[in-house]
Amino acid sequence: MFKNREDAACQLATRLDTYRRQSPLVLAIPRGAVPMGRRLADLLEGDFDVVLVRKLQAPYQPELAIGAIDENGWCTIAPYAAAMGADSRYIDAEKRRQLQILQARRAMYSPLRTPIDPAGRIVIVVDDGLATGATMTAALHSVRQHRPARLVCAVPVASREALERIRPLADEIVCLQVPDDFQAVGQFYRDFHQIEDEEVIRLLKS
Repeated sequence: MFKNREDAACQLATRLDTYRRQSPLVLAIPRGAVPMGRRLADLLEGDFDVVLVRKLQAPYQPELAIGAIDENGWCTIAPYAAAMGADSRYIDAEKRRQLQILQARRAMYSPLRTPIDPAGRIVIVVDDGLATGATMTAALHSVRQHRPARLVCAVPVASREALERIRPLADEIVCLQVPDDFQAVGQFYRDFHQIEDEEVIRLLKS
């Protein structure tokens, strides 16, 4: 188990040390991965920012992702979405709802500084773990549109299915653990407290 997100970031930094002093751009998926991203960027002597994506929640099961969407409206839908009761009307409404949240977050985060352009950069997209891989799929797709020189996905823990889903989307995947008994990301952290917007804003300012 990881002690907390900072512990996970330090372990990831060891695996990513080859990028230290190559000015990597570390992009964290808010809100959970932001403390990890800040720490990882510091350890790798790189730049830090966020990539805004949101999972699309299953009907009556908000913790289950039936897909994900980026702030430009591009989305991915899981093949099991219909089986979870998500018809086209539900999905359209959920996309609108999550886009509003993304727009609100951009309004909160962007006044702090202009988003860093990933073009031509070594970009490391980090999350605190992958359950379905939906949000990471949207994040990697979003960053790829900016034509980075190299696109790396870095996570402490992931389900085997999620890793297979994202494998074609990144140039490199660094994952510390792929446990057979994966049920939820939080089960692999002793401290997995919720990250609030105030902490994200503080870390973006630092």
